[in-house]
Amino acid sequence: MFVSAVLLVAVAAIAWSQQRRLIYFPFGSVPAPDTLGLLNATAISFQTDDGLTLMGWFVAARGRPTHTVIVFNGNAGNRAFRAPLARALSAADVSVLLFEYRGFGGNPGSPSETGLKSDARAARNYVLSRGGEDPARLVYFGESLGTAVATELAVDYPPAALILRSPFTSMTDVGKHHYRYLPVGWLLRDRYASIDRIARVRAPVLVIGGDADRIVPFALTRRVYEAARDPKTLLVIRGADHNDDSLSTGHELIEGVLTFLRQLPGA
Repeated sequence: MFVSAVLLVAVAAIAWSQQRRLIYFPFGSVPAPDTLGLLNATAISFQTDDGLTLMGWFVAARGRPTHTVIVFNGNAGNRAFRAPLARALSAADVSVLLFEYRGFGGNPGSPSETGLKSDARAARNYVLSRGGEDPARLVYFGESLGTAVATELAVDYPPAALILRSPFTSMTDVGKHHYRYLPVGWLLRDRYASIDRIARVRAPVLVIGGDADRIVPFALTRRVYEAARDPKTLLVIRGADHNDDSLSTGHELIEGVLTFLRQLPGA
């Protein structure tokens, strides 16, 4: 009994000290956008309010833009992983900002919930600093971890619409699902409690989830949808796991996003 208790304390101590390594998985090397088929992408940079310079690509719409979408990445990879999404939206006359959080894609700093909140504000400020960008046509698109970042930004700075792909209620709930024998609620520093914020979002919301998601259980995604205000739409990608192409750039997902955008007021 004593040995088991000691082992549990030791595991908890490791989890406390290394938890951000279990949440954030940044990839540093980013290829040139034209190698990914983003021929209308411009390399950009902007500063956060705590003095970090973040890198990204602004992918212009092929024609006259109907909306500008800021993509808030998940917890892994870099902006190159989102190139297929940007290509599809750009081809449908939607401009897209792909950017990196601190610590991702060669950016300085280390990721944290507070840091990513600052990065999100800086990304929005950058888009609005561009000539001709209409704040009434600005859409936030969060995926996985980025759904929590986008949701918090939407509470403070309402967009034209909020799109959430694989959202979760809180990092505490996700942690409890994956680490059932650890006191996750006590250990976590970065909680990303979207369930406490989503009802305060007053923009139209599209929630997208895969019903075979093994990383973010679909039950958590549905709870976020149920807590959101109307107008809201739920798109379920049948048989899709968290990292499947069908849940990132699949035809059903892209068409669902474009249909949602076309139905927005003033579209």
